Amino acid sequence: MDFKFTEEQQMLRDSIQKFVREHYPADRVGARRKAFRKAPGFAEENWQQFADLGWLGVPFPEELGGIGGDLADVMVVMEELGKGLVVEPYFPTVVLFGSALMLGGNADQQQSLVPQLIEGKLRGTLAYMEEQARYELADVATTATARDGKYLLNGTKSLVLNADSADYLVVSARTGGDRTAREGITLFLVPADAEGVKRVDYPTIDVLRASEVSFENVAVGEDAILGSVGEGLALLEAISQRAILALGAESVGMMEMLYRDTTDYTSQRVQFEKPLAAFQSVKHRIVDMFVQTELTRSLLYRATMEVQGEHEDAPLDVHGLKHMVGKAGRFVGQSAVQLHGGMGQTEELRVGHYFIRLAAIDAQFGDTDYHLGRYTELMPIPEGEPDADLLPF
Repeated sequence: MDFKFTEEQQMLRDSIQKFVREHYPADRVGARRKAFRKAPGFAEENWQQFADLGWLGVPFPEELGGIGGDLADVMVVMEELGKGLVVEPYFPTVVLFGSALMLGGNADQQQSLVPQLIEGKLRGTLAYMEEQARYELADVATTATARDGKYLLNGTKSLVLNADSADYLVVSARTGGDRTAREGITLFLVPADAEGVKRVDYPTIDVLRASEVSFENVAVGEDAILGSVGEGLALLEAISQRAILALGAESVGMMEMLYRDTTDYTSQRVQFEKPLAAFQSVKHRIVDMFVQTELTRSLLYRATMEVQGEHEDAPLDVHGLKHMVGKAGRFVGQSAVQLHGGMGQTEELRVGHYFIRLAAIDAQFGDTDYHLGRYTELMPIPEGEPDADLLPF
């Protein structure tokens, strides 16, 4: 199968690569990321440039002001942003919030919010995670009680990405059923400055921004509902699939850079009058890094096509991809740090920053072990000796 980029996708890659070279040079990674630990955690002028270059409109239809791209186009953007360790909130705004609007929003919601998002005038994020839930999307303790034509939201959401710079939050809340029931979950579009919304903001380990967001009798109307009342879990799962694809693309970009940086360093670093890359054990490790990166890339392409085509095996491939992202990311990151020696852990070198970001991605939307478990639930392995052909990793 031909996986070559289209002319439009190559132009998109080239424009992002140029931006990264100009605004995210490798020799400034430590100082730049340290400067972004404080709110809003990114440069507003860079975000506006994202809008001016059309990147914010990639997955949205032309009638709303977008460029009519698909999931593969978003993967191109995320991979290149990953290579540059870009901190602007493309993932929470375009991938999470944008997917919620396009998959669950009605015509009025889309027409009023999407054009502003594309123009860089509006940002949003997804508030779905709760501390007791681990990775289970159906475990929702936040409630939404119907009263006098409105809904009152009460509860707390954890690790809400870039909530301190968001204009809207998409919040999962329970309108019926027990805490872990699959039925009874509804998604609401909540203004970030609504009365009763409180935040505790903080930097994450990968130098991004997140918040603990609490809701105390936050009143929203029926026009704030995304999708159907009580049927929000399917929507949340669809958003999660797209999120995992985007994080997978970002991870592939970072693993590729770790492989490249390690290859360059070991070719230049001389030990015992030979470059490190001349030693067989080092060669084998670098080859293993390349193989793990390309295996993850292959799974990413397959999962993207399956989700795009709404294939019945799409959930299986997404679980396999997320497992591989965590497994391969840890191996490639650890190998890069080890082969760089003590330099691999310094603020000045981007190797350590890639590794930290890969570790953070592993914990988002389910870690390696969680997705391996979900994969085996969907495709049970026969008793006895496992058949390697059943697993794509």
